[in-house]
Amino acid sequence: MDQNNLFALGLGLLSPWKVVGSGLEDGSDDAKILYVDIDFEEGSHFPCPVCGLACPVYDSEVKRWRHMNFWQHATFLSARVPRVQCGQDKVRQIEVPWARAGSGFTLLFEALIMALVKEMPVAAVAALMGEHDTRLWRIVRHYVGEAHAGQDWSPVQAVAIDETATRKGQRYATVVVDIDPQRQREARLLFMTPDRTAASVGEFVAAMGAHGAKAAQVKVAAMDMSPAYQKAAADYFPGAKVCFDPFHVMKLAGEAVDEVRKRLRAQGADVKGALWALRGNWKNLRPEQQELRVQLCRRHQALARALALRESLQETWQWPGPTSAALHLKGWCSWAARCRLPSFQKLGRTIKAHWDGILAFYPNRITSAAIEAINGIIQTARRRARGYRNFANLQAISYWMAGHLNLSTPSPFAHPI
Repeated sequence: MDQNNLFALGLGLLSPWKVVGSGLEDGSDDAKILYVDIDFEEGSHFPCPVCGLACPVYDSEVKRWRHMNFWQHATFLSARVPRVQCGQDKVRQIEVPWARAGSGFTLLFEALIMALVKEMPVAAVAALMGEHDTRLWRIVRHYVGEAHAGQDWSPVQAVAIDETATRKGQRYATVVVDIDPQRQREARLLFMTPDRTAASVGEFVAAMGAHGAKAAQVKVAAMDMSPAYQKAAADYFPGAKVCFDPFHVMKLAGEAVDEVRKRLRAQGADVKGALWALRGNWKNLRPEQQELRVQLCRRHQALARALALRESLQETWQWPGPTSAALHLKGWCSWAARCRLPSFQKLGRTIKAHWDGILAFYPNRITSAAIEAINGIIQTARRRARGYRNFANLQAISYWMAGHLNLSTPSPFAHPI
């Protein structure tokens, strides 16, 4: 068997395609590259890509594709790709069986890239394969975009809307996550778009129709107290119950404690090391931090009151239902109003202004656990996509890692070409 027939067998070519030339030639950095030239038999007919009728060749153009390495050599296929003359559909460009339209890679090379990117950063895969990462990102975006476009959102009844950091320097994106209040389905990332405005949520609503869904089916919208997201809920999900997650309420309480610490420091009080000792729950502190917290509370009654208020607020979500929780929260707001701590007095007013949304935690006890988990995956995606040049790259890798997509990539064991 000669070399060309060996390559034809290895590539799985079917008539009328055949290998007409192959060999090694010099590439960059003194490396050798393997070329394989493919042609079709004279007088061949090809199916029209529109109607499927067998049609004669009108003309052809030589095209080139990167293929998987042979014997550790970078391998490139080239072929005359014909256009056919169809009696019904005029002149049409055919698609070759070894590559998708518009790609400079073979299907099997793309399958290899997707398998590697699943485990490695794109930049590392690019270095390994000797390709520019921009070209590999196009492969990732194609298959992820195809899978995301075909995703079914019809079961979605509850969403969580939040922001996530995309770059240093206060750069954020809005993410929309499908959550199941009954916890029978895992949370999944549905949508991710730059910025964090009401219009960002509007983009998600505009995309719902293409996924078999509509805004009216959303019954619960969980979010933080951002005015932009509250406006979006009122504009786009008027029939949904807005739920303010306990995590975000307690985040405000933590900021209120920190304001008390800053005021004491501005007044000349010794609060060195207090930042981390005052943050978080008591049980999560190291012994030396616990001891420092005790000392700080003994020296500064304002800090003691602030921590007591925060801990009491945290008990709100331990009550069995909205009635008992509301009674507790009413008492807490009364205490906050009398506490002589401006930051907690402000927090009390904020809670009263968002009363219904805070108590919407019941009966399903919707928390931020799902969206915080998704945000964690997105931040991992950021590290995997380090050096990404545009938002579309981060979006693609985030959808892939957190969107439960069913990617349809070529299989190395596909039928012969």
